[in-house]
Order: sequence, then C-alpha cells, then structure tokens
Amino acid sequence: MSSAILNKYIRPEVLSQLTRFKLDPRQLVEGNLAGAHKSPFHGFAVEFASHREYVAGDDLRHLDWKVYFRHERHVIKQYEMETNLNCHLILDVSASMRYGEDDEQKLLYSSQIATTLAYLVVEQSDRVSLTTFDNKTRGYLPPSNNMGQIIRMTESLDQVKSVNKTNIARTLGEVSAKIGRRSIVVVISDFFVEIDDLEDALQRLRYDNHEVVLMHVMHKDELQFDMDGMIRFIGLEDPDQLLTRPHDIRDAYLEAVEKFMVDFQTLCDANRCEYVLCDTSRDLGATFAQYLQQRSQAGRL
Repeated sequence: MSSAILNKYIRPEVLSQLTRFKLDPRQLVEGNLAGAHKSPFHGFAVEFASHREYVAGDDLRHLDWKVYFRHERHVIKQYEMETNLNCHLILDVSASMRYGEDDEQKLLYSSQIATTLAYLVVEQSDRVSLTTFDNKTRGYLPPSNNMGQIIRMTESLDQVKSVNKTNIARTLGEVSAKIGRRSIVVVISDFFVEIDDLEDALQRLRYDNHEVVLMHVMHKDELQFDMDGMIRFIGLEDPDQLLTRPHDIRDAYLEAVEKFMVDFQTLCDANRCEYVLCDTSRDLGATFAQYLQQRSQAGRL
C-alpha cells in the first residue's frame, strides 16, 4: 500500500490536534477496556488470547493440559477481558456523497472522519469495524483492535464507487441484527433520506442499548446555497434536472433545509442519539476537537 493512499485518509496534522482526547462511551456500562477504563463488573467474561511458558507460581488452573499431553510442554493460557469497547462505523458511499471537489468532497471528508475515529479507537486498544453502504451494504470489515485495521480501511475506501441511491434504514437494520453487546454506532452520512425512514432503525439500535452518533456531513453549498448566475442543478441520486437562478429559490431552499435539520434534531433527541453537523469546508481537526471537547464538557469522556 502506498503512503499516498494512507495520507489521503489519515492526516498527521489532524491527529496532532486530538492527542488529549479519547472516544469513550457516553452511556455504556460495559464496553470500556479494563486497564484504561476499569470494568465495573465482577466475574466478567474472558476470551483466550495466547500461550506462554509456565513458570513457578503460576495458577495451575490455567495450565493447558491438551498441549501438555500432546507436546509434553507446560504452557499457561492467557486471556483478555471481553470488556473492550466496540465501535461500529457505518459510512454512506451513495451517489450524493460525491458532491464537492478535492478535500471538500463529502465522501472524502466522511472517509477521513471514519479513519480518524478508527485510529482513535484502535490507539486506545479498543475494537472498530467499518460498514459501507448505498442502497445496500457494500463492504464490511469486522471489529479489530490492531493498526492493520486502519490499513484495511484505507484500502477499502480507496476502491469505493459511488453510483447508487441511499437506503440507510435497510443497512442500519442489518447492523442492528449483526452486532451483539452494547457498542457505539457511528453513522456518517449526508442523510439524503426521509426522516421517517430513519426512526424505526434508530429505535432498534437504542432498544438494544447501543450509543448512536449521527454525523451529518454537508457541503457549504448545501448549507449556504450561495451561488450566482444561471445554474443547471442535476440530481445525484435521480435523473431530475432544474435550470434556474439560485437567488430565485434560495429562501425556499434554506427554509426546507432548516426544517429538515430541526426535524432531524428532534428525532435524535427523542431517541437519545447524538447529532453532529460536519461542514466539509471546515478543518477536520477543528471539527473533531470541538466535538470531542463537547463530549468531555458534557461528562461523556
């Protein structure tokens, strides 16, 4: 893998702004890595991790007798506590995410959000997965807590083709059925959908006690609609076209956007989901720092 691809998605100047932050769960009781975050449970579950040679004083209950009888070696089973944080990243790669140029393209900005979040999670020895979707699930990387996951993510994201419409409700339903214990679920999208289509999926995730963070990625053109002249608007997820002067429809457009965002925020509040607006014209490091600082001030870190 070339360093150019890695640097496209992971920016050192962004990471340098985030060194003092961790992405910890807001409400999860289990899900924190013991060590960095002490588990509140006694009798927590454990999973086998590796072997090491027996030394005098080791607890014989952890001796692997199968290895002894097969190879006449005394080895001890080592375990890891299954209290790691699982963070599931759900990334929209539909056609509307292609809007914008260079670093302000919604898909690239969203991909950088995903890989930066993944880096923060893995750096604190927790596990992260990635699901990409448009009208159906397009890719899935299962949870992992090693830095190789970041490489796999950047390689996968660099192969994305954005051509289809969005069906976010379907994907969130599939994710809900797939993930097990309580986790952080981060959805990164322009949410080019009907609000009502989201409600059932969000309620399912919250019913299962997952923390849900919705990162709403928008281009400045979509937020400000500050354009001049006669412009032909072409649908990114449908064949519709409109030739008009932006000034003539700007007020109606901004009113519709504001209504959508108010309805979206209301839906998030009702389902105790966290809503984060991400403007692609803003420095990514500043966006992250503000968001993580707000979590910290709210007592979520």
